Amino acid sequence: MSDPNFVNQPPGVPPPPDAEPPKAPSRGKVLGILIAVMVLGLVGSYFGLKRQSEAVPAAVVPAVADAGVAAPAPPEVSLPESDGRVRELARKLSVDPELARWLEERDLTRRFTSSVNSIAEGESPRPSLLFMAPPGGFEVTALGSEGRTAIAPASYARYDLVARVLGSLDASGAALVYRELKPLIDQAYGEIAPPGQRFEDTFGRAVQHLLAVPVSPGPVEVESKGALYVYTAPELEGLSRAQKHLLRMGPGNIRIIQAKLREMRKALGLPSPEPTAAEPLPDQVVPGESQTGQ
Repeated sequence: MSDPNFVNQPPGVPPPPDAEPPKAPSRGKVLGILIAVMVLGLVGSYFGLKRQSEAVPAAVVPAVADAGVAAPAPPEVSLPESDGRVRELARKLSVDPELARWLEERDLTRRFTSSVNSIAEGESPRPSLLFMAPPGGFEVTALGSEGRTAIAPASYARYDLVARVLGSLDASGAALVYRELKPLIDQAYGEIAPPGQRFEDTFGRAVQHLLAVPVSPGPVEVESKGALYVYTAPELEGLSRAQKHLLRMGPGNIRIIQAKLREMRKALGLPSPEPTAAEPLPDQVVPGESQTGQ
């Protein structure tokens, strides 16, 4: 499957202004708590062509203990109205000023749960992660003298800021934030999940899905298909949209984000499903010279 963000341009030449949507860092529809508790990127990271429509606010129904049995309490605050509390807690997770800017938008809890759910299903999280859009455009560079092309290092460098912020997060603090906000997270997840499905399981699947992205040993080869570029290596082109987003960030940034995901998974006590035969182990490199890393 082709990646819509791979716009076909001559090797080494940046794409024209109309080749893809502007990549100035957008603050629209941010999922700040995603950064706080981390998925990225989780990532991947990466990003957005259209904004997600605003969801209708829903009342939060936290659980309280009564003789060891959880019981619903009267609604206290709607999900969008909880943004102030989310920001207050999440800003303590990193001193990087970019995190505070990412937390300026609305409906943070819904955007977090929506992105995690999308990643767990292998879908692009871009509608909720427009705030992480990198500057500049996708670029390729010549690979040898036979007309082959690979992703240019400049394309990877566009994601250095995202990886820096995510890598700076305090995993232990994120676990405390997550537990305090869990009633809100469960409320938001209940709006989109099938009955009986737990958010923790979905979160664990999302993390594992991104940890399965391979780190290639050299330049990642791509080839033009019409107006787009696709990965030359079938094992890379066969990755999900969510995994391709992380792959496009480059090997150095992938390692930073995957290391943080492992910290978060341990701190949060998330399920750790075994990778399938189709999914490489974390940090596994992709063999062959046709695919070279990011």
